Amino acid sequence: MQHDLSLAQKHAWNLARTLMTPIVIFKFDDEYGVLPADEVDDAEIVILFEYDPYTGGHSVH
Repeated sequence: MQHDLSLAQKHAWNLARTLMTPIVIFKFDDEYGVLPADEVDDAEIVILFEYDPYTGGHSVH
Protein backbone atom coordinates (compact mmCIF):
# COMPACT_ATOMS: atom_id res chain seq x y z
CA MET A 1 0.00 0.00 0.00
CA GLN A 2 1.16 3.51 -0.80
CA HIS A 3 0.64 6.85 0.90
CA ASP A 4 1.50 8.80 -2.28
CA LEU A 5 -1.27 8.92 -4.91
CA SER A 6 1.02 9.93 -7.79
CA LEU A 7 3.32 6.98 -7.11
CA ALA A 8 0.34 4.61 -6.98
CA GLN A 9 -0.89 6.01 -10.32
CA LYS A 10 2.47 5.38 -11.98
CA HIS A 11 2.54 1.82 -10.67
CA ALA A 12 -1.07 1.21 -11.78
CA TRP A 13 -0.45 2.39 -15.34
CA ASN A 14 2.76 0.36 -15.59
CA LEU A 15 1.00 -2.74 -14.26
CA ALA A 16 -1.94 -2.30 -16.65
CA ARG A 17 0.40 -2.10 -19.64
CA THR A 18 2.49 -5.03 -18.45
CA LEU A 19 -0.42 -7.38 -17.69
CA MET A 20 -2.67 -5.96 -20.44
CA THR A 21 -5.65 -5.95 -18.06
CA PRO A 22 -7.63 -3.15 -16.36
CA ILE A 23 -6.14 -2.05 -13.02
CA VAL A 24 -7.83 -0.01 -10.32
CA ILE A 25 -6.45 2.30 -7.65
CA PHE A 26 -8.39 2.11 -4.44
CA LYS A 27 -8.26 3.90 -1.12
CA PHE A 28 -8.59 2.17 2.23
CA ASP A 29 -8.18 4.28 5.34
CA ASP A 30 -5.36 6.70 4.38
CA GLU A 31 -3.50 4.42 1.97
CA TYR A 32 -3.74 3.69 -1.75
CA GLY A 33 -3.58 0.25 -3.30
CA VAL A 34 -3.49 -1.21 -6.80
CA LEU A 35 -5.30 -4.38 -7.95
CA PRO A 36 -6.52 -5.94 -11.18
CA ALA A 37 -10.11 -4.81 -11.68
CA ASP A 38 -11.50 -8.34 -11.72
CA GLU A 39 -10.09 -9.05 -8.23
CA VAL A 40 -11.87 -6.16 -6.47
CA ASP A 41 -14.83 -7.40 -4.48
CA ASP A 42 -14.52 -5.66 -1.10
CA ALA A 43 -17.24 -3.13 -0.31
CA GLU A 44 -15.04 -1.30 2.21
CA ILE A 45 -12.62 0.12 -0.35
CA VAL A 46 -13.17 3.24 -2.43
CA ILE A 47 -12.14 2.88 -6.09
CA LEU A 48 -10.62 6.13 -7.34
CA PHE A 49 -9.17 5.44 -10.79
CA GLU A 50 -9.24 2.72 -13.43
CA TYR A 51 -6.38 2.17 -15.86
CA ASP A 52 -7.16 0.25 -19.04
CA PRO A 53 -4.13 -0.62 -21.19
CA TYR A 54 -6.15 0.06 -24.37
CA THR A 55 -7.97 3.29 -23.48
CA GLY A 56 -5.83 4.86 -20.74
CA GLY A 57 -6.78 5.99 -17.27
CA HIS A 58 -9.87 7.73 -15.99
CA SER A 59 -11.39 8.73 -12.69
CA VAL A 60 -14.24 6.56 -11.46
CA HIS A 61 -16.00 9.43 -9.69
